[in-house]
Amino acid sequence: QLRLVESGGGLVQPGGSLRLSCAAPGFTWNSYAIGWFRQAPGKEREGVSCISSTGGRRKYADAVKGRFTISRDNAKNTVYLQMNNLKPEDTAIYYCAARGRICGVEYDYWGQGTQVTVSS
Repeated sequence: QLRLVESGGGLVQPGGSLRLSCAAPGFTWNSYAIGWFRQAPGKEREGVSCISSTGGRRKYADAVKGRFTISRDNAKNTVYLQMNNLKPEDTAIYYCAARGRICGVEYDYWGQGTQVTVSS
């Protein structure tokens, strides 16, 4: 069973930055595409970004394009989500998830989430 662990969330002021990490110790990390999702209070979960198993393909939701960057270090079994110019509407619990080698709709494994709060 692939276990994903998110970290890096916290409280940041508008315009600030955070870097989230998604790790899966002990697994063949480069076999999985990794997606980032978020869920704000009272809202449905939405996709934020995704990176293919090799890192060659990356996708972003329109709301975060130009502000968020997804990357991966397969040697460290870690995927990162660099979030810049954060806005209050980015406040949510952020989850990472894994599936087969390419990005898609359905994901097989999920982390527990990390809270991101953007507030002055």
